[in-house]
Amino acid sequence: MCRSFSRSDHWPKNGLPSSSAPHPEVDTSVDTTFTLEEVPRLTPDCSVQQKSSNPESSCVSMKSNCSMHQPQPYLSHDSELPEVFNTLRSNLRKKFECLYEGISKQGNPTLLNEIYTELYITESESGEINNEHEVRQIETQSRRAETEDTPIKCSDIFRPLPGQDKPIRTVLTKGVAGIGKTLSVQKFILDWAEGKENQDVQLIFPLPFRELNLMKDKTLSLSDHLCVFFPETKEMDISSDKYKVSFIFDGLDECRLSLDFQSDVRLCDATESASVDELLTNLIVGNLLPSALIWITSRPAAADLVPSECVHRVTEVRGFSLPQKEEYFRKRISDQSLAHRIISHLKSSSSLFIMCHIPVFCWISATVLEKMLSEAERGEIPKTLTQMYTHFLLIQTNIKHEKDYENKVKDEDMIVKLGKLAYQQLVKGNLIFYEEDLSECGIDETEASVYSGLCTQIFREELGLYQGKVFCFVNLSIQEHLAALYVHLSFINNNINVFDQITKPTNGDKVSLSVLHQRAVDEALDSKNGHLDLFLIFPSGSISGV
Repeated sequence: MCRSFSRSDHWPKNGLPSSSAPHPEVDTSVDTTFTLEEVPRLTPDCSVQQKSSNPESSCVSMKSNCSMHQPQPYLSHDSELPEVFNTLRSNLRKKFECLYEGISKQGNPTLLNEIYTELYITESESGEINNEHEVRQIETQSRRAETEDTPIKCSDIFRPLPGQDKPIRTVLTKGVAGIGKTLSVQKFILDWAEGKENQDVQLIFPLPFRELNLMKDKTLSLSDHLCVFFPETKEMDISSDKYKVSFIFDGLDECRLSLDFQSDVRLCDATESASVDELLTNLIVGNLLPSALIWITSRPAAADLVPSECVHRVTEVRGFSLPQKEEYFRKRISDQSLAHRIISHLKSSSSLFIMCHIPVFCWISATVLEKMLSEAERGEIPKTLTQMYTHFLLIQTNIKHEKDYENKVKDEDMIVKLGKLAYQQLVKGNLIFYEEDLSECGIDETEASVYSGLCTQIFREELGLYQGKVFCFVNLSIQEHLAALYVHLSFINNNINVFDQITKPTNGDKVSLSVLHQRAVDEALDSKNGHLDLFLIFPSGSISGV
């Protein structure tokens, strides 16, 4: 076993094995399609490495002094192993072939390949984390000339761009909420499972942080963890270097684990038991399975949880480009005349059209406008973000009434409780919730199941690979809208300012709603990571016109 407890031993600066171990050179030709024999591979090294003092050894400028190392084909004398590969591929294909745009996994799903619109992904110029508020990032991206950067397809996430000579082991992909990070992961896995892309990789293990959180109190080896999530790999020895493996950790911003990259614990054996956070940090820095490819996705505010020296490529998902926005609606709406009207309406509002860089907002807009612009619907067409999300909430409430158990929950009680949950967790920075979080807001397990059943496009209950219950709002923007609605209703109906949890004066003095809005502005300005930005837009929408 390779387990060290010396404080003087730091993680390798570049996150790779020590320079004494052979590394591959990467083919920098324009043709980036690898054959099995051409796949770059990093060899394991369990020696203790002192942290480099070279300031140029960063995730972007890092230069490799690697030598050629030809990997062995994955075929084994064990005749059962190819069947394991096929089983894993089949299971992942079934899991990721359908797209559930905010809908719980029931009913008639849409095939991802039928509606998928390529997202605009670029390599970040530096490994620095953008701490600018997410709303400002969306606006900046919408005005940036797309010719300034070279786009990267999600299937090429581990492949160097022409002219690059660095090996890419660990990729960090950042992007604002709803921009398409998880969708890119889904497409990457599906293309692999269908035999279309990245066939040099034999095993892909998608492990979302929302599911890893459920394992935070467990002490298991990496091999045992994988057996929990992927039972079909039980007989495989993943610690050997004969398999090319890729781990995908989606949603770093949802992580509730303590990722201590300066910990004394150093693991090199995949069969050695440890906590989940210890396993993750050692896997990311390259102590465990140094030849494995690592892909991490995150909102910008949480991206620096992984030190830049452990990352070899930083990419940014910018969502839909201008042509891709229109392409989405033409694919999403079968009636092309209606699709044209929807696109024209969105273009008439700069704030709405800017937000269409975000795929989830396109879905919300399509849901609302398809209904509002149809001949059967009458009323004012939403022209602001606040109006758009309010109409979306009303549509989902009307859908609820069509369900068999509509009388179990009153609309107002449901919205208020979900709003309270949304607000409290937003303040804490949480996008996913567990049963203990719900109970703090007066929602018991039975109510949670009812809410997730009634509001399948607002609030969702998921059973992960580990079969633990995870709750979440379909998207952060929906959580922010409900949180703002809760703040507004608490003030109007109950004379409560939730920011202070104090009752408005009743001695004749009146506090205007504008005072509450000003307090919301102050709270948002005090937020360093911008987690209250979109929340602020909703209560002030009627004033600012957004």
